[in-house]
Amino acid sequence: MKKLIFLLAFITLFVSCKSDKKEEPKQEVETTVYYLIRHAEKDRSIKTDDPELTEKGLERANNWAKILNNKEIDLVYSTDYKRTQQTASPFASTHKLEILSYDSRHLYNDEFKAQTKGKTVLIVGHSNTTPAFVNTILGSQKYDKIDDSDNGKLFIVSIVNDSISVKIEDYN
Repeated sequence: MKKLIFLLAFITLFVSCKSDKKEEPKQEVETTVYYLIRHAEKDRSIKTDDPELTEKGLERANNWAKILNNKEIDLVYSTDYKRTQQTASPFASTHKLEILSYDSRHLYNDEFKAQTKGKTVLIVGHSNTTPAFVNTILGSQKYDKIDDSDNGKLFIVSIVNDSISVKIEDYN
């Protein structure tokens, strides 16, 4: 009988000690990823503020769609210019995504942050707005304007909770 009482006391003590341990709350990991590219090659033969893409540019736009194909992108943003819309179009069409517009004068504002939080996003911009967008996310002037002949730079900005990292890939 003493053995049984001792065994019950030991089990009760073991269970109560185990339940006294507080589990650490699991921290939610929220990741937002931005893929930022400049529009593909534009037609410079016609003097206009809103040129379309050249044949080479259309080819590059299709190539961007292939490069980004497996990235599980949730949203596609572009400025309202023909060249950026045409660059975004092959990817958006293939993945049945609407091309949403953003105002390059108001980069990464509170509304944009809220709409894209926790998502993977493709953003098509210009030689000046693409690095400016990355700089705005970073909160510092790290990247300069993209050279006018460079249409193959891919900025990948990852935000994991409050930590931001940038990777640049070159597809020229």
